[in-house]
Amino acid sequence: MNRRLVRRALIIAGLLLITLCVGTAGFALIEGWGWFDAFYMTLTTITTVGYQEVHPLDRAGRIFNSFVIFFGVSAVLFAIGSMTQTIIELELQDRYGKRRRKRLISQLHNHFIVCGFGRVGRNASYELQRANVPFLVVDRNEQRVERAMQANMLAVVADATNDDDLRAAGVLRARGLIAALPSDAENLFIILSAKTLNPKLVVVTRASEEQAEEKLRRAGADTVFAPYTLAGRRLANSLLRPHVVEFLEFATSAVGPKIMMEQVRVEPGTKFVSKTTGAMLAGSGLNVILLAIRHANGEMIFNPPADSPISAGDFLIVLGEKPSLKMLEQVLTST
Repeated sequence: MNRRLVRRALIIAGLLLITLCVGTAGFALIEGWGWFDAFYMTLTTITTVGYQEVHPLDRAGRIFNSFVIFFGVSAVLFAIGSMTQTIIELELQDRYGKRRRKRLISQLHNHFIVCGFGRVGRNASYELQRANVPFLVVDRNEQRVERAMQANMLAVVADATNDDDLRAAGVLRARGLIAALPSDAENLFIILSAKTLNPKLVVVTRASEEQAEEKLRRAGADTVFAPYTLAGRRLANSLLRPHVVEFLEFATSAVGPKIMMEQVRVEPGTKFVSKTTGAMLAGSGLNVILLAIRHANGEMIFNPPADSPISAGDFLIVLGEKPSLKMLEQVLTST
């Protein structure tokens, strides 16, 4: 839409400029007027102001002026019509765009809410978009919201620290929330509001200051990340354990288009409940690597042996190709 508006504006400006230049040059050459008189005559003619002629015109000047009137007035009317059409289109686009976004937001269920579309929130949103999960971006800055919508994300201009705006974003129906505002105080306020409205909501946030981490957890944040601490550790590990960092980057990002790391929940009633990991992998016939098991009680078992039992509610951390991971998820969730 923006490109079309720019192109339309350039066409209008070019058409009017060409008309003014041709008219000015014509009056100057045909009638021998000065450039300013010629320009003024052209301007008053195409705008239909109705002033008298700057200088009396002879027959050739009147013939030329007839063409200037015809083409110049047509160009001005075209410009007015195009500008009117543009204003109407923008108004309709804004009105229907807001209605459409409101309707899409009302249809969201079990979704994620990203509060803030700065550097942290933007990268989190891109990751959610790659995972193809429903989410909504909330930011007070219109330019950031526009940037999110240009990236084909559902976004709305709102204040995430306001309870009414959180309700409008579907916090009561949401599965998780990312508080990614630059201020720890604002993130703290969002967490308190969101957890009060929806105690079951999973909330993750960032902490700019180390002393704020514990406060954010006490406020209800399930996970708190300190970007500066993580960056420092990653820098040091890149020197000390470069191959480990390379593997983790490969497993957790989109470095490989086919291989990725995923967590799969074992649903109650599946045929692999109470069986071993070896039997599950052999029975499914999928080429995946089981890295760890997180039991429902929070216990994490790394590199589990083949005789490790599987229980309902466990999460399997696996590495493999996307089709295999998708099939494994179907196996462990089907009853």
